[in-house]
Order: sequence, then C-alpha cells, then structure tokens
Amino acid sequence: MFVAKDALSPTGFGGGVKIMYKIRIYDQIAARGLERFSPQRYEVSGEVADPDSILLRSHKLAAGAVHGRLRAVARAGAGVNNVPVRRCTEKGVVVFNTPGGNANSVKELVLAAMLLSSRDLVGGMEFVAGLGDVIDADALNALVEAEKKRFKGRELYGKSLGVVGLGAVGSLVARSALDLGMEVLGHDPAISVDAAWRLPSDVLRMENLPSLIARSDYVSLHVPLLPETEGLIGGQALSALRPGTVLLNFARAPVVDSGALRCALDDGRLGGYVADFPIPGLVGHPNVRFTPHLGASTAEAEENCAVMAADQLVAFLETGNIRNSVNFPSVALEPSDGHRLAVTNRNVAGMLGQMTSVLAKHGINIIDILNKSRDEVAYNLLDIEAAPDAALIAELNAIDSVINVRALNGG
Repeated sequence: MFVAKDALSPTGFGGGVKIMYKIRIYDQIAARGLERFSPQRYEVSGEVADPDSILLRSHKLAAGAVHGRLRAVARAGAGVNNVPVRRCTEKGVVVFNTPGGNANSVKELVLAAMLLSSRDLVGGMEFVAGLGDVIDADALNALVEAEKKRFKGRELYGKSLGVVGLGAVGSLVARSALDLGMEVLGHDPAISVDAAWRLPSDVLRMENLPSLIARSDYVSLHVPLLPETEGLIGGQALSALRPGTVLLNFARAPVVDSGALRCALDDGRLGGYVADFPIPGLVGHPNVRFTPHLGASTAEAEENCAVMAADQLVAFLETGNIRNSVNFPSVALEPSDGHRLAVTNRNVAGMLGQMTSVLAKHGINIIDILNKSRDEVAYNLLDIEAAPDAALIAELNAIDSVINVRALNGG
C-alpha cells in the first residue's frame, strides 16, 4: 500500500533562478562521479540534511531515511538489496542502479575463478613460498620438479560453460569463454532484447536449467537476487550435475541454496564451488574457494558506477527523465521551451485526465506530455507554457492517488 504523499516546494522555480539540489552521499564514492555534480547547482556531502537525492554503494539505507524532500536514491552498483525499494516506491522515490558499470570487473574475476578452479595455482604458489630457506638453485629446482605433479590441472579449452543469466555480465563472460575455445551454453528466460543483441550467436540457448547443468563442466551464475531466483540452484538443479562440475557464483549468495550445496560437495556430485560470498561452515573446505566480495572492487568499476549513478541523478533532478530505475518506468522526454512538472501517482485509471483538468482550470496550456507506468506506480512529465505557482502545485498534489509533484526549472 502507498502511504502519505508529500509535495516538493517549487521555491526557486522559473524566472531564470536555478534550484540548488542537495545530494547526501554514503560510502567512498569515486571522485570522477562526484565531479559530475556542478558546484553551482549541487551541494554534495555526507552531512547533508533533508537531501533531494542519496548516492551510495554498500551502505544499508534504513527505511526511516526515506522521507521529506527525498526524491531519488542511486546505488553505484547493480544490486539494490541494501536499499528499501518497497518503501521508496510507496513514497514516490525513484531508485536507480548502474547495470553494466562493473560488468567487465566481474567478468575478469569469473575468468580468474575458472582458472583457479582448473589449475591449483594457489596451492602451487603456496608450495613455492614455503621453500624460502632453500638457497641452492639446483636443490630448489629438484624440489619443484619432484612436486609439481601435485598441482596438475586441466585446460579450459574444449570444456563447456553454462551461463545462467545473460545480462551485462553474463554476456561478457559468454563471449570471453568462446574466445578461450570453450563451448558456451546459455539460459535466461527473462532475457531482454538489448541483451539478446549483445549475445554472441555461437552461444547455445538452453530452454531449462537442468539441461544446461547436465551438459556443463562449469556453471556460472549471473542472475539478480529476486524472490524467484532465491535458492534457484537447489537440490533439484544440483542433481543434474555431471561428475566434477564446478559451480561459480558471482551473482548473490542466496541464489544458491547453502544446504543443497553442502550435500552436493559432500557426496562428490559437485567438483568445486567458487564464489564471491563466503559461507560459514564452508570456509576452508578443500573443494571451495571464496573471494571477499571483490566483483566490483577495481578502480575502473568504481569510477564507471559512480559516473553512471551521478549522471542518472542529474538527468532526473534537472529534466525528470528516468533511466536504469528498478522501481519506476524508463522515461525520456526532450526538454521544451516551457516549464516541466513531474508527477508520481498510484497506477489507477483516470489520473492523467484529472491532472489535465487542473491545468485547464488554471488556464495553462500543455506543450508536451509523457505518461508511463510500472506495476503500482505511474510517472508523468508535463511540459506547460506558464510557470506553475504554489496554488497549482497544491491542487495537483491534492488529487487522490497522487504521491508527489515536482516542479523543474523552466527554460
């Protein structure tokens, strides 16, 4: 259910006066991203009170922070499990993420994980590191040659990789695996048109998960954490494994059922598990390798995500346009010579007519209009000829099922 609505004051609107926007940041945001906010129009810091927008990475945002004049939350990363999305939707707050911003970083880590699971590089390096007291070159070489058979592995070339989730990261992983000479199988029932265009034609599309798993030497997971993907890899999926298969999880920990995972490791069905999310009780397991959530931990990924998040906030605050939102529809309306209103409402019939009636009552002509909806929420951009005053804003906001009204700068 939606809760009480708020109106953002139009103070500073029109007459060439520019609104000063307040951005509250959490975590360490890359400088290149923060530079996207003009100091003439934005106050940006970790101490801002009652912000227009919040920009964060891993900080867990409390539901109580979604109040007042807040209209947007941008997460510099793909997942938004640290943002109270439901609360934001109820309050008409747009939640942005940055899909693809860290895709190359995650892809490279997945490739490293496949290599580490195939060749005991870590064990080999640890063995050599323990030979520091051997100072004779011939003796050192003899020890290395005698023991190297302990670290014998297998090649990726000619092996099969099943990619579950063919979005920004999955499609890159698939392409790189093809370049390594692997056979690549893909499964994604919710693949978008854009993702389908990015996907190499050599990827063999599989209609269901068990058939993909049954044909794969490696299975790499790249799906978002949603109610329908939690526990996606459970007992039924793991029962289809071929002996020695390696499972790679660089999506989210709950995508794999930990109980079923333990069973598959213990009975030998699963040859190895490599993930970015350590699980108590499996740390130190001989067939398990964990990294400490390093998927997006590169300077390049942090910069890419910060720039994307900042640009999306700037576009939204200044034009009302929405791109890469997880709870609002995508909206893009070219600015006109007039003034713009952004109205969020519950997705019920007759709302647009009520808004246009109010504008007509005030004698205001509409230049352009765009209305889109997503699930329970609808979002409207209305370009009008005259600058809106407080009375108009109040009357629009008084319409039942309107959540908030925002006046943007004219001209």
